[in-house]
Amino acid sequence: VYPGNCWPFKGHQGQVVIRLPARVYLTAITVQHITKNASPSGTINSAPKDIAVFVSLLGTSVDADREEETLLGMFSYNVDKGPMQTFPLKSMLLPRAFSQVKLIVKSNWGNPWYTCIYGVKVHGK
Repeated sequence: VYPGNCWPFKGHQGQVVIRLPARVYLTAITVQHITKNASPSGTINSAPKDIAVFVSLLGTSVDADREEETLLGMFSYNVDKGPMQTFPLKSMLLPRAFSQVKLIVKSNWGNPWYTCIYGVKVHGK
């Protein structure tokens, strides 16, 4: 992990849908950013702050064309903790496997121009 070698997006909000290589019973998600010591400026205000994780229920409703999403958790990435932070998901709400997960960054730690994510890991069986 090197400063600047991240997935950047414009502004303080963004989202990504991660397609998994197989269907997974989701248990947790890990988000990674660099540390303050690794940052050339000594700050990491481009780190994500408030994060939400959803799964799609497309094709499971009565109206198969209407996409429904279920929230599996809302978390805050803490810049004063380690660079890799793991958050448990409320997978017991949906005891089934999914092939994709949506990560929404609702805010960052103060950078108005961009937000960076250095890594995302999806955990499950």
